[in-house]
Amino acid sequence: MDSKPNSNLPGRSASDTSDTREVPSGTTPAARISEGAAIASSTSTPMVARGISAPVAARQTGAVLEAAPDPPVNKMRRRIVWAAVVGFLTTCFLMFVRFFLPRSIFEPATKFRIGFPDDYAVGVDDKWQQQYRIWVDKTPDRLFVIYARCTHLGCTPDWKASENKFKCPCHGSGYDSEGVNFEGPAPRPMDRAYIEKDAEGQIVVDTGKLYTWE
Repeated sequence: MDSKPNSNLPGRSASDTSDTREVPSGTTPAARISEGAAIASSTSTPMVARGISAPVAARQTGAVLEAAPDPPVNKMRRRIVWAAVVGFLTTCFLMFVRFFLPRSIFEPATKFRIGFPDDYAVGVDDKWQQQYRIWVDKTPDRLFVIYARCTHLGCTPDWKASENKFKCPCHGSGYDSEGVNFEGPAPRPMDRAYIEKDAEGQIVVDTGKLYTWE
């Protein structure tokens, strides 16, 4: 009696006959096992356990990294460095120009007019202190110009009209209305500038020519 495949075996459907062959009756169990092994080795389909997926190649995870833009701090630092470089080069250029151009362009003139003698009242006039660093001092019988520089360390004294004296703000030296020292560390009177009259009768002051009044 011929044996037929049993379609009612558990785990197999009626159409699943790809790996089932007829086995003659009377075949020993050892022969059946050997024949089953031959069937397994002859099939071209890989043997994969049911319910276990085949290994899959690992995929790269995570986003692709891109170069981040420079933060604002780095941009600001670069701007500061460039500004410093430009400032340094500009200073060097100005010093170069200053060296070759005439000094009269950068320094005030040492010889200038200050008006007529009748333009001044008796006493000390300080209207030229800021511009030319001088005081015009007029007495009933003469007019002279005091150079506004303390003889101690070169500071500019202030004229104190209420006290009728010059007072140095640096170290306290004091001078009378004619520039003669009488208090503080000043070693001598303040210098006076050379003056003369031009053809029109105006007073011409030359601070390039200073002398000490005794």
